[in-house]
Amino acid sequence: MNTHWKSIFILSGAGLSAESGLGTFRDRDGVWARFRPEELATPEAFQRDPVRVLEFYDARRRNGLGACPHSGHIALADLQRAWANAGGCVTLCTQNVDGLLEAAGAPEVIHMHGELAKAWCTRCDMRSPWVDDMPLGARCPACDRAGGVRPDIVWFGEMPYHMDLIEERLEAADLFVSIGTSGAVYPAAGFVSAAARRGIATLEINLEPSEGERRFDQLLLGKASEAVPAWVEGMMAGL
Repeated sequence: MNTHWKSIFILSGAGLSAESGLGTFRDRDGVWARFRPEELATPEAFQRDPVRVLEFYDARRRNGLGACPHSGHIALADLQRAWANAGGCVTLCTQNVDGLLEAAGAPEVIHMHGELAKAWCTRCDMRSPWVDDMPLGARCPACDRAGGVRPDIVWFGEMPYHMDLIEERLEAADLFVSIGTSGAVYPAAGFVSAAARRGIATLEINLEPSEGERRFDQLLLGKASEAVPAWVEGMMAGL
């Protein structure tokens, strides 16, 4: 391939999907400016008031299912396919719980914080597709037992998914790109430092600089629907 970036690791956050109508979390008007995380996004909150937590995620699920990918999602999906066809690898790792990258045609997406359109049964440990509202006491599609089903979302205080695979892909990367992230939520916020320690080139694409902006080699500012396709176009020109 006509580029020295054979393996690219892309981390995306809420800023990638904001233009599709899905709210961000850490900015002034974000979700956590209107709701307290400890009341809706912790295991303790679910134990204390499961109906309220389920209703919150029902609303988010309905919103997410009605959203459509924009040009930024489509460009990343195109990049992943093109890089694979050229013998390279683009890892799409997202903090987002929506399915917009898949809807845009991405063959593989690592969801480190889970997925809204899935349920996790804590009784049999199976993940199952779930697009409807989730009533209290719902039965697991896999084991048919009630009382163990919850949104397949990584809540505060829980370990993100696929960390071994993420570390493996990040170690193998030549370029680390962060798109639409706040740089405030760990362990994802630490990926840029881990990349820099390994001598991996780093790029941030964001509407405004993140909390970790100074750790990146390069910064591209703009809307995800504009800045991401422009960057991908430049990358594709090197194939």
